[in-house]
Amino acid sequence: MSTSATGTAVKSDFKPVLWTSGDWNAFFGFGTNILVNMLVLTGLLRFVLKMPDSLVFGRILPALGLMMCLSTFYYAFLAYRLALKTGRSDVCALPSGVSVPHMFIVTFVIMLPITLKTGDPMKGWSAGLVWVFFQSFILMIGGFVAPVIRRITPRAALLGTLAGVSVTFISMRPALEMYMTPQIGLVCFAIILASWFGGVKYPRGIPAGLVAIAVGMIIAWGSNLFGLGLGGLSLKGVGDAFASFGFSVPIPAVSYIFSGFEFLGVILVTAIPFGIYDLVEAMDNVESAEAAGDEYPTTRVLTADGIVSLIGCLMGNPFINAVYIGHPGWKAMGGRIGYSAATGVMVVLLSWFGIISVLLALVPVVAISPILLYIGMLIGAQAFQTTPVKHAPAIVLALTPHLAAWAKLQIDTMLGSTINAAQSVGGLAADKVAAVKTAAIAALPQQGVLYHGLEVMGGGSILAGLILGAIGVFVIERDFVKASAFALSGAVLTYFGFMHGEAVGTGGGLGVTPGVALAYAVVAAGFFATAKFSAGALTVPHPETPLAAPAE
Repeated sequence: MSTSATGTAVKSDFKPVLWTSGDWNAFFGFGTNILVNMLVLTGLLRFVLKMPDSLVFGRILPALGLMMCLSTFYYAFLAYRLALKTGRSDVCALPSGVSVPHMFIVTFVIMLPITLKTGDPMKGWSAGLVWVFFQSFILMIGGFVAPVIRRITPRAALLGTLAGVSVTFISMRPALEMYMTPQIGLVCFAIILASWFGGVKYPRGIPAGLVAIAVGMIIAWGSNLFGLGLGGLSLKGVGDAFASFGFSVPIPAVSYIFSGFEFLGVILVTAIPFGIYDLVEAMDNVESAEAAGDEYPTTRVLTADGIVSLIGCLMGNPFINAVYIGHPGWKAMGGRIGYSAATGVMVVLLSWFGIISVLLALVPVVAISPILLYIGMLIGAQAFQTTPVKHAPAIVLALTPHLAAWAKLQIDTMLGSTINAAQSVGGLAADKVAAVKTAAIAALPQQGVLYHGLEVMGGGSILAGLILGAIGVFVIERDFVKASAFALSGAVLTYFGFMHGEAVGTGGGLGVTPGVALAYAVVAAGFFATAKFSAGALTVPHPETPLAAPAE
């Protein structure tokens, strides 16, 4: 009785600390992660979509900054509430920001084709706003379904498919960038490894992320003295970057959203499946945070993502918000509540004052890449560290669709680049492009590259990894009824193109990839029959084979 009362008194007096020394580490780590994403996003808008700087720096980035500020402040608030409720001082806020996969999807699948077709970047922007508009409502509605999915899906499946994303789409690019400029990349990576994995403390408690960036800048700018140009920085680039300085606040863009509804047919084809992708990704990330000790309500997380994305959309931002992979990483380096809110303030300063291009001209991106690789390493490891050892094969199975999706992306990019190069030197007529691409893909199996297998297996990789991982876990546990249920879910999702397909639909009534859907259905039937047979074998033993020897 007295112990309980004492515990209650301690909790009622407990006030969470808003800023700790570890928040500096997490702020510089997460802040640079956000900065990299914003720099890439700005490059896509300016150099791929050819949008005018007045639109990029005057409308889109200020709206993006508002969305991300609201998001990071809200998740700092949720962390404060959780710390207050539990009386714990080690609660870490969920990281959030613009969804990186969707950043590329809305650019290359929605905005770029419409911009090229109409010749008007404003039309592409409007279409992007409509895409986010629908995505936002899918997130808000899905928030009430997601907790049920979390309850019935094994952790190894949720974290396994997340590990697949971290190994491929998070870790690979920064790792490759590091080895393209190893004089900077490997040195900065060693600085981060020594601190965040090895426990090395730098003088005066300077955060490892800041040390890595400072060393990277010193090497990059110092190399210019010897004419090496490591990191691609120059004084001219800095001078040009100051041209985009200014102050812009978000302005409502409702009229542009409604004008984009003329492209609704194209937009819904991707908005629905990627809305489901968001649900699964957010569930995975909430599960990851819970595995690290911080339990957040899935419904509130998804609803918040939808609401802040909608606000950003209404103000002119064509990119959706998402809870990020990486909570365990920021928590491991000491992040608590303050790092999230501080990142929100940083984003507003960067986006409303138009200084992102200045930072890009001052800091070599390769100095930031090791931080992203560290996060990818940590998330990949978490899937194995926080699940039973016997589930490891299921985690590896969940990785495979992501490996296929990543490999296909590399091939597609290479083919597109080769064809563009052939056209630019006059060696390929425009009317032969499709035929050449088809012939090149058809020839790949002869070289040992099974392109069609990559295409089918990698389609909808988030959902495919989750389904395969869940099947693997339940087979290992010999729970064939649940394995059958997930295989049947895989059949349904595949039939409609949410998995193992490049488009949502019914494929003329037979399904998008009917062979794969049928195979999942057969597997489901087989597992169900196995479950019934196993149950029968246990309850109705052969009369000549007793279940156990009689007691002595």
